[in-house]
Amino acid sequence: MLTIATLKKGEKGIIQDFDIDAIPLKLIEMGCLPGNTVELVQHAPFHDPLYINMNGSYVAIRADTAMKISIKKAI
Repeated sequence: MLTIATLKKGEKGIIQDFDIDAIPLKLIEMGCLPGNTVELVQHAPFHDPLYINMNGSYVAIRADTAMKISIKKAI
């Protein structure tokens, strides 16, 4: 299963599904919804947190949260 955590720097993905109880409400309010595009901008040291671009908003999310958001690779 592909997740945001499996993206490499510069890769994009389209959010497919996630457990709504496992994702902070703030992320959902910022547009972390199925069908939206996410791009991995950079990893912090030790790969946590991840710095992503989600619909033009730059957000840092924890790696364990990123592992709970499934995606498909965008072309």
